[in-house]
Amino acid sequence: MKGRVVNVRIPPGIHDGQAVRIRGEGEPAEDGSSRGDLHCQVRVAAHPFLERHDNDLVCRMPIGFTQAALGAVVEVPTLTGKAELKIPPGAQHGQLFHLRGLGLPDLRSGRKGDVVVQALVEIPRHLNKAQEALLREFAATEDRSVLPESKGFFEKLMDYFGRTGQ
Repeated sequence: MKGRVVNVRIPPGIHDGQAVRIRGEGEPAEDGSSRGDLHCQVRVAAHPFLERHDNDLVCRMPIGFTQAALGAVVEVPTLTGKAELKIPPGAQHGQLFHLRGLGLPDLRSGRKGDVVVQALVEIPRHLNKAQEALLREFAATEDRSVLPESKGFFEKLMDYFGRTGQ
């Protein structure tokens, strides 16, 4: 049997493990009549920053705690380059942001998914003396009653301690 090279068009949005059929490029029939179809199974390589979830692409983006608190504009990788994402003030660790239509196309409808950015707020491990002084000054002004997660947690904690008599 003689080998040959066949060019195959891989449609955008194909999933790992799916097959592409190329009509008339398979083995010839035993009676010498027309060739069968060639089925090519596709393996999609991993992207260094984007993880596929159906037609959406997820990017886990580390941001500084000051960016999360004050808001920022960050550059996010996409399949076609980079895009700007506005992080609003008060962003929380794990919060999701969508860049609509920058994901993968659906094989049937052609509608594109999103790039979903998950903010991963990083807390510095080491502070210099000036940074530590500024944070201590800020901590002295903090009002826990305006922090939605803390407020709910501490209310539940007080109810719990009140009920158990501890």
